[in-house]
Amino acid sequence: MNYKIKTAIVIASLFAIGATDVKPGMDPDNPTCPQAPNWSTNKTMELTPKMIDGTKVLLAEGAVDRDLPDRLRKVLTENPDISEIWLRSSGGVARAGNEAGRVIREADALIITRIPAGWTCFSACNFVFMGGRARIVEPGAHFMVHMFTMTNDRNAINYSIEMGTDSTVGLIGEVEQQSALLATEDNDFLIRMGVSRKLLSEVMYKTNAVKTEDGDKSTRRCLTTEEALRYNVANVGG
Repeated sequence: MNYKIKTAIVIASLFAIGATDVKPGMDPDNPTCPQAPNWSTNKTMELTPKMIDGTKVLLAEGAVDRDLPDRLRKVLTENPDISEIWLRSSGGVARAGNEAGRVIREADALIITRIPAGWTCFSACNFVFMGGRARIVEPGAHFMVHMFTMTNDRNAINYSIEMGTDSTVGLIGEVEQQSALLATEDNDFLIRMGVSRKLLSEVMYKTNAVKTEDGDKSTRRCLTTEEALRYNVANVGG
């Protein structure tokens, strides 16, 4: 066989091997995470108490909104027999996630938080989940993280740009200050919830907030079962 043909076959084989690195159904840009996360399309998190196999469960599905902590506190007060909260969410308001997590921790009952198989808990949902004293990430569930920023309010950013340089510089300063405060709050929250702070330094803050100029498109990371247990995100086997 001609040497050039052999070389071409070897190169093609290498490309074929690389193409199979991403498992079916996973995101090529974020290969540890599903391409189509099951995190609900609800614009605000819906809280639905439900009896499942003799257990009172609270289904918490949808985006983490500013009013979630108050609604969650009300539901838990009215349903003191809730023993588990099942979560699927695309995230939302970071500080509301922290506060909702504290609401769960401060509830009188010993509440288990769970991410069921096939469901995804992303961003601010992470902190709601960590409010459980007992936490379960089932095999096939996705605890999906990213770097937290204070740049989600696109309307404020666009408005400041329209107002001119001084306004934009002021906004950048505010974003930097609020991001630093949020990082401190996140760190304190993890300590109070018994989660390793290394989750922030080794995972969350090493995940890109946006796609980078060097071609790295990954902006999300899903913990493996081993990582979830190592960082004490999950403290009960699924």
